[in-house]
Amino acid sequence: MTPGARRPTRSVRITWLGHSAFRFETPGGKIVYVDPWLENPKAPPGASSAASADLIFLTHGHGDHLGNTVDLARRTGASVYAIYEVALYLHSRGISNAVGMNISGTVTVDGISATMTDATHSGGIETESGMLGGAAPAGFVFRFENGYTVYHAGDTGLFGDMKLIGELYRPSLVILPIGGLYTMGPREAARACVLLKAKLILGMHYGTFPALAGSPAELKRALPAALRNRVRTLEPGASLDVP
Repeated sequence: MTPGARRPTRSVRITWLGHSAFRFETPGGKIVYVDPWLENPKAPPGASSAASADLIFLTHGHGDHLGNTVDLARRTGASVYAIYEVALYLHSRGISNAVGMNISGTVTVDGISATMTDATHSGGIETESGMLGGAAPAGFVFRFENGYTVYHAGDTGLFGDMKLIGELYRPSLVILPIGGLYTMGPREAARACVLLKAKLILGMHYGTFPALAGSPAELKRALPAALRNRVRTLEPGASLDVP
């Protein structure tokens, strides 16, 4: 299937594009990107030339998450959702359909809802002329047309309110950073899985550079035995179909 192609389905297809970049193909045929740094060192061939996108969600403005957003939005006409200050920056880059949100806010588009959650990380917007301050980091809880719920935590450390995210939104799949140094490592992510009562677990933000040394194998070892078989491992470019 060529990048951007659409397929009829009742499931959600989740494709890891390396680092924190994901592509969701929804039951309603929508193409959703999160943190589309599509030229990251682990990105699969052709990722940056995606032919279509309907919605783009940004967890924060660092360059390894903002990535190829401007080009992708310009080429496809996709709407972009981000923390308010990042949306303003995108407007200055000519992305008129960038929509600002804030923590605990929810948008619903074509039967897909996205709630912005807190994240424990640094903020700012990385630009060609330097870092702009004032933009907080975030995560998102997505609820797709068939009711399947995914929590993409963005760049974050461990924080106690993950328990509330688990209780309130009951995500079916959690996508957590595990690389360490700039985010949680496997030990902290394992504790996050307990707080979230994770049913299915994917790691991200690891292996892109040598410094991001955490791995799914380490995450499994750090988890309670009852949760270890819930970890799924994807190679960049590979997909997981979930109900």
